[in-house]
Amino acid sequence: MKIFGAFAALTMLVAGAAQAAESVTVTDVAGREVSVNLPVERVILGEGRLLYGLATLDSEDPFQRVVGWRDDLKKADPQTYNIYAAKYPHIDDIPTFGGMKDGTFDIEQAISVNPDVVIMNLEAKAATEDGGFDEKLAAVGIPLVYIDFREAPMKNTDTSMKILGQLTGKEDRAAEFIKFRSDSIKNVTDRIAKANPEKPQVFIERAAGYSDECCMSFGNENFGTMVEMAGGVNIAASIIPGTFGTINPEQVVASNPDQFVGTGASWEAYSPGGGWVGLGPDADMVEARRKLVALMERPAFTGIKAVENREIHAVWHQFYNSPYQFVVIEQMAKWFHPDLFADIDAEATFKELHERFLPLDYQPGYFISISDTVTN
Repeated sequence: MKIFGAFAALTMLVAGAAQAAESVTVTDVAGREVSVNLPVERVILGEGRLLYGLATLDSEDPFQRVVGWRDDLKKADPQTYNIYAAKYPHIDDIPTFGGMKDGTFDIEQAISVNPDVVIMNLEAKAATEDGGFDEKLAAVGIPLVYIDFREAPMKNTDTSMKILGQLTGKEDRAAEFIKFRSDSIKNVTDRIAKANPEKPQVFIERAAGYSDECCMSFGNENFGTMVEMAGGVNIAASIIPGTFGTINPEQVVASNPDQFVGTGASWEAYSPGGGWVGLGPDADMVEARRKLVALMERPAFTGIKAVENREIHAVWHQFYNSPYQFVVIEQMAKWFHPDLFADIDAEATFKELHERFLPLDYQPGYFISISDTVTN
């Protein structure tokens, strides 16, 4: 009986292990059906900033599954990278990969780290297929799953978080995050719909000051949609056919926007000494405000209503590429309609997100207005 009991226990253990690594069909945001052994334990992030989503689920150690990633987080968001590195110093030892879009992704390197899945941004899909990387990964049995926080984030963020929850076995936590996000957005959009206030004309400049070029912006997705949800009118919506594009300075002058919102981050690695507004956790807010003021000296902005009325703002650029967009929707709603959203505090919302879902303490530095009195 003891032998039988031991055999039965062993059988149950093996069965449990098999169940723990069950092959499941996952439908990604591109509509592809992909077989993946779940939950995954070894992940390659095709973009380092996909960590923003993963960290809300694996909040004890966001890197516990990451066996490889691109190095863009360190370059595009060095403040966040450094804060994570201070708490999880082993992230400097994680192998870095090239990109699909520039054709430098190394299949042999991917095989060498034995991943359970490669998670990619949807925007890399065309380049991945053109380079045959999808077929090469499939040939060696490595599943590829697309999620999206950038191309159509207002459409795909919830689905992307559900996919991450499915991959990690954290479906309940993903659902909790999705509800937190959805409730915040609904609070804003419901008030706008009920009050039906006069909506300001808004120009949102993507990566303001990153280069001398003016003016990168957003069409009918990403920040363009966020502006509309916050109760503004995106002046570039009728000009830019897709998510990203450029409008010329004359169009800005002719539109004469009531409000200006620029996106910014610390891009010293990409644009040394540039005019970008270096927002992010623990940002130098005095310097951020100085740069924001300087941006308004460009020809496209002299004399527009937004400048005359000091309705000049900047927000952390990485809201455009993370599941945290609801925070900036709250902030913009308060800028556009201060009386209607007097009780809304986007900083408090972001702090609550950190407390409930992230392993880091919240550090301000994500929003700045030209009218703010700032200190460091």
